[in-house]
Amino acid sequence: MVRSWYELPEYVRLRRVNGLRLSPDGTRLVAPVSGIAHDAKSFRSALWEIDVLPEAEGGDAPRRLTRGAKGESGADFLPDGSVLFTTGRPDPDTKPEDKPKSALWLLPATGGEARRVAARPGGVGSFTVARDSGLVAFTSDTLPGSGDEEEDAEARKAREEAGVSAILHESLPIRHWDSDIGPDHPRLFVIEPPADDETGPAEARDLTSDAGKALLNAEVSLTPDGTVLITTWNTPTGGGAHRCDLVAIDVATAERTVLLSEEDTDLESPLVSPDGRLVAYTRGSEGHYDGEPREYQLWVLNRETGETSPVHPGLELWQRGTAWSADSRSLFFVADENGRRPVFRADLAEGSVTRITGDHGAYSELNPSPDGRYVYALRDAWDAPPAPVRLDADATDGAPVHLRTPGSAPTMPGTLTEIETTADDGARIRSWLVLPEEASAEAPAPLVLWVHGGPYMSFNGWSWRWNPWILAARGYAVLLPDPALSTGYGQDMLRRAWGRWGPRVFADIMAITDAAEARDDIDAERTAMMGGSFGGYMANWIAGHTDRFKAIVSHASLWGLDAFNGATDYPPVWEREFGTPLEQPERYLLNSPHLHADKIVTPMLVIHGDKDYRVPINEGLRLWRDLLLHGVDAKFLYFPDENHWILTPGNAQIWYETVFAFLEHHVHGKEWAKPELL
Repeated sequence: MVRSWYELPEYVRLRRVNGLRLSPDGTRLVAPVSGIAHDAKSFRSALWEIDVLPEAEGGDAPRRLTRGAKGESGADFLPDGSVLFTTGRPDPDTKPEDKPKSALWLLPATGGEARRVAARPGGVGSFTVARDSGLVAFTSDTLPGSGDEEEDAEARKAREEAGVSAILHESLPIRHWDSDIGPDHPRLFVIEPPADDETGPAEARDLTSDAGKALLNAEVSLTPDGTVLITTWNTPTGGGAHRCDLVAIDVATAERTVLLSEEDTDLESPLVSPDGRLVAYTRGSEGHYDGEPREYQLWVLNRETGETSPVHPGLELWQRGTAWSADSRSLFFVADENGRRPVFRADLAEGSVTRITGDHGAYSELNPSPDGRYVYALRDAWDAPPAPVRLDADATDGAPVHLRTPGSAPTMPGTLTEIETTADDGARIRSWLVLPEEASAEAPAPLVLWVHGGPYMSFNGWSWRWNPWILAARGYAVLLPDPALSTGYGQDMLRRAWGRWGPRVFADIMAITDAAEARDDIDAERTAMMGGSFGGYMANWIAGHTDRFKAIVSHASLWGLDAFNGATDYPPVWEREFGTPLEQPERYLLNSPHLHADKIVTPMLVIHGDKDYRVPINEGLRLWRDLLLHGVDAKFLYFPDENHWILTPGNAQIWYETVFAFLEHHVHGKEWAKPELL
């Protein structure tokens, strides 16, 4: 029997394209592609080469470049076309390690075996390459007080032999998403590219021995000649908070200079132009309690004059990825817009911004070609997983040319459409609607409302974790709305619910749900609701404010905002909008779902991972306990070893199976039957 891709065992086996890099000469694309490991208990990534020509122009099929047992990721090119990547595979030319750390490896442009070119006791994190010189800069976690690699290795060994895992913190943050921070912290190192195929691992030079926590989540760019490194730098601002500055580091001397710093502003994502004169960066604000909400804009710094200027003044676009044209005259970037994520071209001399893609795709991983004709990118949409495409760099609202993909290109079991309505305050609310193939006036489909996370994001592209087609294949229609706080609709969409998450977003969601249920191919009597993270918060809010849904699934959700404030991984960002519970309790009283627990009558499935540091497990535990105290028909799906997302293949399948069983029971009235492995 042939299984369809949306059967869960097959779904987790689909190959997934996770990045894209164009070679300096514009003739090759390399992408990390993940697939299920041989033991079916994890995903493993490998590098694939992709032809820059589509099949109609003679493009060859993708070919796999690496097959390491530990997987490979983070690909980029040296000027000669050699491929750099990171992997935790053991090095056959060194002594065996008990637990090999991620290291930097090189795959020669002329062919042959990959070899390790840089390693550190704390592993190699992200890296970047100087366009012309080939100098490589990378981050590596290093224990404080370690002067060199040997001292770092000895300090690690001493902690391990003493059985010490404790970490002493003197500042925030202490955790991030699903990772503990410390006791080691990232530093920046540089290495020269190997001189030949026989050159062994290079000696790395430490440029930031005094960084402390300043380089957490650092974003780095090198000038083309490799003489200056520009990086983000976290600067403490009091109360455990920090702002993000841009600093320049002289590679030869390690002398550091503050390039840009603005009070109450984060300066991020630096990217040096190919001619070295300009630096593109994101200028962002986390908002103010009594003022404007969050905002992010793309700016450019002229390194010669020190002048800065916005790239798209007057256009309220949240930039999500940037790339320079080869001649340094234009910037290509992507931004959320009306439920899409198109590619824009900003011509700096003219001061104009042109949208070069006009379809419903969500683009990422921009790679302009050296001849200026094309932009290579990944394109996805709600009806297509990420895949490589070629775009006309000079187009206006153009269409993508699809390249041959090493990923999966499944056919959807239904149709994708859009609906919209008007909220009670006159705002336009739009949504994607996924319909199963059999949905019609004669056979209306039950509806599942999904609310996105964030909340400052848009439901505009493919999701491997929450895939609506898995439900559509089982006969459900899925509503994917962009309510207040969603990006891609201008700042007014954020202002409408800034500090008023519950009431305002609830009204928007109910309005678009009404519009969906009014369709003759939707069964309004059989509607359920699901959400994760902020969507889980809204699941909890909705449960306490209406009984219209047959069932509600709440994943990684916020419940008691007073407790969440101090337990989340970086409270200062949260407090910019909500304040603190003791000093400014008003928004906690207005917006906390737990205050309405006594109103909940809808059956609820609560899902939470113990390793979730963004929305800690105490939120799920407290929600579950409150539901039991109020006699709600509820279940708690607990993952001891997962985080904010359910990432391993087996647990992902159990997640879907439990959701299916819960919906079948409450939406279709079938007898409850828990998944076999539970």
